[in-house]
Amino acid sequence: MEDSLGHKPGLREEGARSGDGAAGGEPIRVLVVDDHALFRRGLEMVLEQEEGIEVVGEAGDGAEAVDKAADLLPDIVLMDVRMPKRGGIEACTSIKEVAPSARIIMLTISDEEADLYDAIKAGATGYLLKEISTDEVATAIRAVADGQSQISPSMAAKLLTEFKSMIQRTDEKRLVPAPRLTDRELEVLKLVATGMNNRDIAKELFISENTVKNHVRNILEKLQLHSRMEAVVYAMREKILEIR
Repeated sequence: MEDSLGHKPGLREEGARSGDGAAGGEPIRVLVVDDHALFRRGLEMVLEQEEGIEVVGEAGDGAEAVDKAADLLPDIVLMDVRMPKRGGIEACTSIKEVAPSARIIMLTISDEEADLYDAIKAGATGYLLKEISTDEVATAIRAVADGQSQISPSMAAKLLTEFKSMIQRTDEKRLVPAPRLTDRELEVLKLVATGMNNRDIAKELFISENTVKNHVRNILEKLQLHSRMEAVVYAMREKILEIR
């Protein structure tokens, strides 16, 4: 089977893998947004083979994506970064306004740090390069639907480098003390910063996956943030974590 999404999806050899849908056993409803029609069709064909995932619509640019998101209220928006009329990052902000429950995964060829950082600030929960395999797309959709964040490993490394540069060039003045995290919460946050998912963190710390989820929830509540990515950004900025 070819690894790249740029190849014909018909080359996929293995059958659909079982997987959980959204809450209540319903399938994860996905909106596919890309300005290349053939890519949209190919991705839709691949995802249709995945149990628990349903493509409910598609759009060819950011403006159309916002309209479709408001109408369809998808669970996941799988969206390119650079498109005509309205780019994916700009559309991301508007989609979060019209469909707040939708989680957005940027699927793009852009490996530029600026696009990654802007996507996170705009509310994206995932940032994946199109070089990943078709199986990884479905896995990422399930993980994000389950409340996790997904970043391609090479981009995660660039993200941490960007945070380090941001800290070094910023003369910080803390107006209020950073909320106090427990030692275990700091351990979890450090592993989140490396791009590890809940399951891997649970194995690393020899605790249950549910316990990891509870720690992440407590971290977000203490920091008054909305996503794992925002928690890492905040931690780096406030020097809760050290990057060497």
